[in-house]
Amino acid sequence: MLTIYNTLSKTKEVFKPLEGNKVRMYVCGMTVYDFCHLGHGRSMVAFDLVTRWLRYSGYDLTYVRNITDIDDKIINRANENGESFDALTARMIDAMHEDERRLNILPPDQEPRATDHIAGMHAMIQTLIDKGYAYAPGNGDVYYRVGKFVGYGKLSRKKIEDLRIGARIEVDEAKQDPLDFVLWKGVKPGEPSWESPWGAGRPGWHIECSVMSTCCLGESFDIHGGGNDLEFPHHENEIAQSEAATGKQYANSWMHCGMIRINGEKMSKSLNNFFTIRDVLDKYHPEVVRYLLVSSHYRSSINYSEDSLRESKGALERFYHALRGLPRVAAAGGEEYVERFTAAMNDDFGTPEACAVLFDLVREINRLRENDPQAAAGLAGRLRELGDLLGVLQLDADDFLRAGAEGKVNAAEVEALIQARLQARADKNWAESDRIRDQLTAMGVVLEDGKGGTTWRLAD
Repeated sequence: MLTIYNTLSKTKEVFKPLEGNKVRMYVCGMTVYDFCHLGHGRSMVAFDLVTRWLRYSGYDLTYVRNITDIDDKIINRANENGESFDALTARMIDAMHEDERRLNILPPDQEPRATDHIAGMHAMIQTLIDKGYAYAPGNGDVYYRVGKFVGYGKLSRKKIEDLRIGARIEVDEAKQDPLDFVLWKGVKPGEPSWESPWGAGRPGWHIECSVMSTCCLGESFDIHGGGNDLEFPHHENEIAQSEAATGKQYANSWMHCGMIRINGEKMSKSLNNFFTIRDVLDKYHPEVVRYLLVSSHYRSSINYSEDSLRESKGALERFYHALRGLPRVAAAGGEEYVERFTAAMNDDFGTPEACAVLFDLVREINRLRENDPQAAAGLAGRLRELGDLLGVLQLDADDFLRAGAEGKVNAAEVEALIQARLQARADKNWAESDRIRDQLTAMGVVLEDGKGGTTWRLAD
């Protein structure tokens, strides 16, 4: 029985789809004005994990993750670069997809772009105006009337009266209330724009997701997700817009993942303390980065450091050492590990406990590999099966353990030296055997002698 922590109710709830076995999930995606940083990677991996588990559990999932391809940051960056906004976003979308592939992130079923849904935004905005939830002051802008929506603040637990303290209206705004937010922005010189009933302009950020989600998944759907920095105001405003327009509950469950933190601060482009995904992947194997992101619970924050990545690498090396030398066969045995793994994942996607199960499975594989290699191979298949649900452990063990060797050592030379050492040992020439081992150690190569022969990897 799957339980999910619902940010709306602030409790874990037994998950029950709105319609039979079908699950509809919408996740706020990237604003594509720059390369994705590791904080974006956290959200992408978190909901990739949710996707994998829901499908493994037998649900018929439709996963939608949007792309914001028009906003202030995009316009400003395109102007800085001297290129059109759509040329910039096309490049950044391609780069995002490349980052996803390297992190073994499954693509969403649908990936709507804001600029393809302008007509739908016009329709929802007009509905809000007709119902009295929005107003057009005549300057080309349209605003949402926050005070009219009775449930405003129910997601973030913020009170309107508290929010009004310190809020103010900018000189060039025509708001009736400082809390009102923009649905449509009147055109400014040099900006891309679309014609609308209120004049040329472009959409506000919040209306985009309300329209794309309901267009793809219907007026009510099962799960809405994103980073916890989006809880307020973005997701709060989505609820206000969508429920005012449709008269129905917008999303049944709200899921928010934690942030990547650097020295206690959120990783953010605005704070200039971020590492792009590709920066990190230049230094660390993609699976090491992915394991760092899945081994912590999705709702917790992760403190990024070189130490944490080294720990992630060490954990994966332990897994792959257990797999090394065992044939790839179908998973067999270890049902108790599957039960424990399932219980952990069904408890709000409890990946720390699920990873602990994998470590226990490794210990059992290592215990059996000498005396019962067939049983060990079956459990190794089980380890790969469970690892796949986390998006890891599908590589060849030697390939992972030797990752990064290219350019550092000559693999053919290493293999030749290993064969020479094996011959020296067969000849009982222990001095020569030790000399070759020392030579390999000086090259940064670690030898591991086992029942199946001698293997090697690079030293940390």
